[in-house]
Amino acid sequence: MEKKKTYVGQSVVKRDAMALMTGKPVYTDDIAPKDCLIVKVLRSPHAHAWIEEIDKTRALSVPGIETILTWEDSPQKRFTMAGQTYPEPSPYDRLILDRRMRFVGDVAAIVAGTSEEAVDRALKAIKVNYQVLEPVLDMRTAKDNPVLVHPEENWESLCPVGADNQRNLCASGDDIHGDVEGILASCAHVISKTYHVKPNQQAMMETFRTFTSMDAYGRLNVTSSTQVPFHVRRIVAHALDIPKSRIRVIKPRIGGGFGAKQTVVSEVYPALVTWVTGKPAKMVFSRYESQIASSPRHEMEVTVRLGADENGVFQAIDLYTLSNTGAYGEHGPTTVGLSGHKSIPLYSTPKAFRFHYDVVYTNTMSAGAYRGYGATQGIFALESAVNELAAELHMDPVALREKNMVHEGDVMPAYYGETANSCTLDRCMKRAKELMKWDEKYPCRVMDNGKVRSVGVAMAMQGSSISNCDVAGITLKLNDDGFYSMMIGAADMGTGCDTTLAQIAADCLECDLDNIVVHGVDTDVSPYDSGSYASSTAYLTGMAAVKACEAMREKIMEKGAEYLERSVDEVDFDGSQVFSRDGSSAIRLKDIGNRVMCNNGKALEVTTSHSSPVSPPPFMVGMAEIEMDMETYEYELIDFVAVVDCGTPINPNLVRVQTEGGLGQGIGMAMFEDVTRSQKGRVFENSFMQYKLPTRMDVGHLQVEFESSYEPTGPFGVKSIGEVVINTPSPAIAGAVANASGVWIRELPITAEKIFTEMKEKKKAVN
Repeated sequence: MEKKKTYVGQSVVKRDAMALMTGKPVYTDDIAPKDCLIVKVLRSPHAHAWIEEIDKTRALSVPGIETILTWEDSPQKRFTMAGQTYPEPSPYDRLILDRRMRFVGDVAAIVAGTSEEAVDRALKAIKVNYQVLEPVLDMRTAKDNPVLVHPEENWESLCPVGADNQRNLCASGDDIHGDVEGILASCAHVISKTYHVKPNQQAMMETFRTFTSMDAYGRLNVTSSTQVPFHVRRIVAHALDIPKSRIRVIKPRIGGGFGAKQTVVSEVYPALVTWVTGKPAKMVFSRYESQIASSPRHEMEVTVRLGADENGVFQAIDLYTLSNTGAYGEHGPTTVGLSGHKSIPLYSTPKAFRFHYDVVYTNTMSAGAYRGYGATQGIFALESAVNELAAELHMDPVALREKNMVHEGDVMPAYYGETANSCTLDRCMKRAKELMKWDEKYPCRVMDNGKVRSVGVAMAMQGSSISNCDVAGITLKLNDDGFYSMMIGAADMGTGCDTTLAQIAADCLECDLDNIVVHGVDTDVSPYDSGSYASSTAYLTGMAAVKACEAMREKIMEKGAEYLERSVDEVDFDGSQVFSRDGSSAIRLKDIGNRVMCNNGKALEVTTSHSSPVSPPPFMVGMAEIEMDMETYEYELIDFVAVVDCGTPINPNLVRVQTEGGLGQGIGMAMFEDVTRSQKGRVFENSFMQYKLPTRMDVGHLQVEFESSYEPTGPFGVKSIGEVVINTPSPAIAGAVANASGVWIRELPITAEKIFTEMKEKKKAVN
């Protein structure tokens, strides 16, 4: 008998690769109806203001204008735009349209018309009388500030996250294990430093965009570039104050998300227009809008106290995070948790730890989800502190980590008490050292051109879905001629999950990959899935696919046994036929698929869900090599080595691409991407001319390898890959900069100007 082809572990080409490469109309704006009303919004020029009056008279007289909506036309029910599982931990602090403007770019009015030209003219014709209020722009002064960002009485927090709008607190809390202060007092060495990560833009190629329409049944259809279709349905229903049964959400192809589209940034505005007018409506964010009014990474200031004995063995870690959620609380209570819970557990030696945090409201752009989701900020801080401690101890930072890193089998108290059942972090470090030639290059060396080359190192971990929370769903059915339809609720946002889930199903069902037809998300027909975030798809939805295939095999065997007039115990299934174990009879899968279309009382269709009590972390080691001009302090990245433990890769090419993409984003965050504001709260970096993204020329030579482990709770040993890969560049590059220059830069991005300033201060202190 011919051996079945296996697909898991193979670099199968993405199913939509040719369609995307040849420019087929697959994205939201490509498939929007031609008669959509064009929707744009009037944005506040003030960081904090109260709308006293809006005069729409002249704007409404512009030919082609269908409607202009203000707070007077909008539901007054507060909601959150954060795409999270219900009950949402993020406070209900938004209205679609409000009288209080809370940041420069907040929405004062919605304009809808038959052409973009008409809408642009109308926007200029609206007259708004603002009462300008004092803003809170600095997160360090926001807590208990007399100026309140959310003074309203109908502000609501559904979960006990330590939120208090009367104190400008979106969340606060702590997690303590052991006598931190007592142990730190007894340590031979203690590092105490503060690190600052600014907001970062996801900068996906496809901006936020949505179109909406009413169907023949009076239901609102929302087609959107989103990572969270089922959450969109709930959020839009809350915002419009209508039953969820009146809403259908469809997700086409997504041109990148990286967490930005885990927030309902654009959907509510055309939805309200369609609900009011009954006409199709479309909103497409400009790049300018995406830069000044979207959902960037949370700005965080992280203070680390790290204590070690005379041999460099860690004794205690104390980490405090101050997080800036901006004007609204989307993802504020949840991102902050990862800054401690996914950095401290990298080390198994501390006898005690404390992680405490405050998340504050300010009159700045609302933050949201971005790849790494808080772990990125915490890992930059803790890994930089470890590098600084190594310098103080005159110890190789690799050796210091080898003394303290988590190993397979270790219990991780700071990671919700989970055990590292799959962990090759030690092997990742060993292989990274070999690839970088660390022992030859550490800490630095002077080149023939007078420039200095230096290296830096960092470790990282993440998670695989949100344990005891996230839900994945798969519906699988057998069709005539014996092919399968697989309906998923997870949103493929360019990661290739439509392909990798099909690979899992093909192996479980022992069939050809082409026999698995994957259907994207439509909330009317897809099984419920929390969405594509928290590094959940391969691990969580993959296991739902395994369960669905197992259930389908049982149904096929039952039906095949019935047709063969045998008991189920007497037959088996090899992917192409059901056959009796004694070899006397068989029926092809194709024939079963065709026969069940007539005189059949049992549908060959299954729906399964999966949730996990654990969230096994992937691990990673990153090493950077830079070259610095010691006169100008300008530097470039020469080489970056990444060795990743993501369990068993389903599709090695897609995993490699994920890793390289995440490294590129992490490198940009470390070296180039900056957000600054005027004294009145206006963001200066409002285009890609100002917001500097790295090109392929800027990221140096990338070396990516994998040290596989086997995760027993994941499908085929799988763990996640999507987020962990962004976390090591910042601390590794910071360490390399310190090894070249002798100064530590504790605020991102790390620029020549900051190095120069620190060198100047260092020389001043010496003199």
